[in-house]
Parts: sequence; C-alpha cells; structure tokens
Amino acid sequence: MNMKEEHKCFEKKCKETLYKIGMFAQMNHITIKALRFYEEQGLLTPAFVDNENGYRYYTMSQMAILHQITALKQAGFTLDDIKIINNCADKEGFLVKKKNEILSGISKLTKQLAILEGYMSDTEISLNTPVLIKTIPACIVATMQARIETYDKLFDIMPAMGAEMEKIGCVCSLPEYCFTHYLEQQYKDEQILIETCEAVTEMKENTELVKFKKFPEIQAACIYHKGSYNEFPRTYAGILKYIEENGYEICGNIRESYIDGVWNKETENEWLSEIQIPVRNRESF
Repeated sequence: MNMKEEHKCFEKKCKETLYKIGMFAQMNHITIKALRFYEEQGLLTPAFVDNENGYRYYTMSQMAILHQITALKQAGFTLDDIKIINNCADKEGFLVKKKNEILSGISKLTKQLAILEGYMSDTEISLNTPVLIKTIPACIVATMQARIETYDKLFDIMPAMGAEMEKIGCVCSLPEYCFTHYLEQQYKDEQILIETCEAVTEMKENTELVKFKKFPEIQAACIYHKGSYNEFPRTYAGILKYIEENGYEICGNIRESYIDGVWNKETENEWLSEIQIPVRNRESF
C-alpha cells in the first residue's frame, strides 16, 4: 500500500492527515529512533497507532510539540527538565533557577539565555511559542492574488482557488504547505492585497486565476501561533523582538502558514499557524 492509499485508509479515523513515522521524521529532520524515544519518555505520543501492524502516525499539529522540545533542548534543558516544565506548577520558579545557572556559565551560552528570557516573558507567548531559526526548503507553489475587504475574508477565497487547482490537475505537495503573503508594505485594516500560496508537485500552465512560481530555499525565524488570528499582533511582537535582539534583519516577505483552522477544527482555540520571517545575520552585510 502506498502513502496516498494509507492516507485514504486512515482519514476516516482522523480529521487530520496522518503521516507515517518515517515521513514525519524526514519532515522534521529528526531520526525515527528519537521519535520513538520521545514516545517512551511521554513527551510526544503518536496521534494514531495501527493495532494490526504497529505502524505509528503523526499529524501536522504535532510539529508544534516537537518544535517546543527542540527549542527547549537548544536552550540547554534536558529531557528530564522538559518533563518537569510540562508537569510543574511553579514553571516560573524552575525557569528562574535555570537562568541563574546559565548566567554563571561562559559566553557561548548567550544564545541559550536569549531563548530562556523569551520563556520568562510576562506575556502569554512564553513556552508555547519559542522562536527558532530554520531552513524553509525550496518549493513550487500555485498562487492567487486577491484584494480582500478585511482579514476575516482571508479564507473566503480558498474554495475558488482550490476548484481551479483541481480543474487543471494540481497535486499538493506532502507535507502540505499553504501560506499567505501581504503584498503592500503598509498595514491596512481593509482592502488588503494578498497572495495565497499552496505548494504543489509540479508547475502547470498559468490560468487567469492561478499562477505558478518557484520559491527558493530561505532561512527564516519561525514561531507557532495557537488560537484566533485576531491575536497575531502579540505573536508578531514576540518574534520581531527576537529578531532585533539576536542580530538578525528581515530580508523577504513574511509568510503566514496555516496548519489547522476553520476547515478541520471546531473552535478558534485549536487553530494552529506558523509565522515565518526570512532573516539574515546583520553582521554578514
């Protein structure tokens, strides 16, 4: 059974697309052995386990959990520390103790300290949304430009784009990658010009509605956002603060990537997005 057939088989059991452990490991640049170890430690449990063959499956939503584990490890936390953070009532006290340990270290720990300071912020961003610098692979995308009345209308244009892509035989890439560009520099509350992008497996002939582009590989500062899009400004404040304080500068269009939303979740609290801001080191230019 190939991957597409397996997806069809299990989609009835889960609203989200399920990825076998091998593909999920490849998507996140991690070993299968590490994922199994995280499962044993109770840090990341598969979304679904096939009782017949023991195959383990994960969802896109679980990338945020893995993202958090990776960020905390980069900040110098052990897996035992991460368990304590997940279960400790006094998270702030534990983090203060870790901060003092870092301050007594040497200069190479400066970057870890910056991440820790982000976790100790007074805002609710804290542990759920660490910032990571990572590589976004090159991709081919189907794009559609539109001017929307308000941000609430963003997803009203998706059905038309999806119908056009299906009509011309587009196949979406795995893992799915859908994101939006805002094409005007100044912030606007209404009549906003956007470009919606969906990663596909190959270029097709442009139509009046949908165009095709190749996006190069980029380095980006990335942060997950859980909840309503109305709360985006607070998350943007966190990632922009990180960029400014860690010697980076923005060098491309900001992307808002949508992982979970109104199409597969019942409440706004379950929506999951990732803000991706192309960056480069200021000292290199």
